[in-house]
Amino acid sequence: MKKIIRLTVVFLIIVILYAWGFTMKTEFYSVKSGKNSLRIVFISDLHNCTYGGKDQSGIISEIDKNKPDLVLFGGDVIHDTGGTENALTLMKDVSEKYPCAYSAGNHETWRDNVSEFYEDVKNIGIPILNYGNSTDFMINNQKICIYGVVDAYGKIMSINPDDESYNILLLHQPEQFPRFTENFDLILSGHAHGGQWRLPVILEQGLYAPNQGLFPDYTNGQYEYGDCTHIISRGLARPLRMIFIPRIFNRPEISVIDIYQ
Repeated sequence: MKKIIRLTVVFLIIVILYAWGFTMKTEFYSVKSGKNSLRIVFISDLHNCTYGGKDQSGIISEIDKNKPDLVLFGGDVIHDTGGTENALTLMKDVSEKYPCAYSAGNHETWRDNVSEFYEDVKNIGIPILNYGNSTDFMINNQKICIYGVVDAYGKIMSINPDDESYNILLLHQPEQFPRFTENFDLILSGHAHGGQWRLPVILEQGLYAPNQGLFPDYTNGQYEYGDCTHIISRGLARPLRMIFIPRIFNRPEISVIDIYQ
């Protein structure tokens, strides 16, 4: 009987951990700025997953509830294999309501047919920022410039932000931040998936992250480097392979960022 109870407890713990790792959480960040006040929703590392069904109603309702001025899509909105329809459904719906911009990640660049996805994104009307190029919006009487970099060690155009604008960089790989802190007000990253397995207090940055290895330093949270703020999302990936490699104490994240004067 005791053995059955122990096995039942272990089973319940496993079920709870799996359920926890599949449930989206909205994380709120506050960034002080002398330039502007606005609210951003940041979507990262979707990997073509769905929330609330194929219509992406789980993510869309959360975005609408938070009434952003701007929605930014970070890298790996699709996986290096498989379909793209779930990411495109989300991007199309959101772009019809809010100003948007998108920068790719490593998984997009690994696809042989990524040009087809980029064409679909362009047809939706979302600018693609991959190699230091930019787009800008006028929000609350302030010029907001968005730049994007897939890989800081790859092909990058010259980046010379305007000091009068509020300058945001979509930098997929968070460990590459040192190159950009002097030129940007805000850097938004993903890629690390929160370190995959996390333990509160003991292992806050997780067990492993790509390009950082074991016990990484930059997988989630908010960092300050002088006048530059760096926010790293845990991302929204929860593919079927997570049955074997679950997220532990590491819920998928949608980021809401309030910039205030």
